[in-house]
Amino acid sequence: MTKFMPGARVEVLDDAIKGYVLEVGDQWAMVRTTDGFDMKFSLDELVVMNDESTLQVSNIDVYHALSEKQSTIKKRSFTKKKKEKYTPPMEVDLHIDKLTNQTKSMTNFDMLNLQLDTARRQLEFAISKRIQKVVFIHGMGEGVLKSELQFLFSRYDDISYYDANYREYGLGATEVYIHQSAL
Repeated sequence: MTKFMPGARVEVLDDAIKGYVLEVGDQWAMVRTTDGFDMKFSLDELVVMNDESTLQVSNIDVYHALSEKQSTIKKRSFTKKKKEKYTPPMEVDLHIDKLTNQTKSMTNFDMLNLQLDTARRQLEFAISKRIQKVVFIHGMGEGVLKSELQFLFSRYDDISYYDANYREYGLGATEVYIHQSAL
């Protein structure tokens, strides 16, 4: 015994939609709205209206509609999200005076090789220890060390490199991001 018959005027409970029933299924009804749209609704979302001005709803209908609606509402959980730990990047200062005290007897080629060897060693160390970010501080100069570092970094598959944070390091630093592959 369904109260929803084709032609019955209905209103949607949680929306300002009115119309009349076109077709009725087991748990649904197709409604043509007053705006001329055909929409499918669950029967528990609809209320039959006797005429345009009054809505016929009993207290029992309201109680059933509210209890059904509250049973479908998910309760919010207030679990605290863990903050991601910020680990500062490993810093490698490649200024020659930080690497050795004996620069007077070295040629430019020797100094550049010492800087590149140090960079390679530190990068290998970071990869082996699964350190994700390394900042190589190379200074501005003429750009020879920076271009050699970029050539070195390009030979590794799982790393990306880019200019480091300008506010923190100025123009003379390159940051390397080591992509961690799952083991």
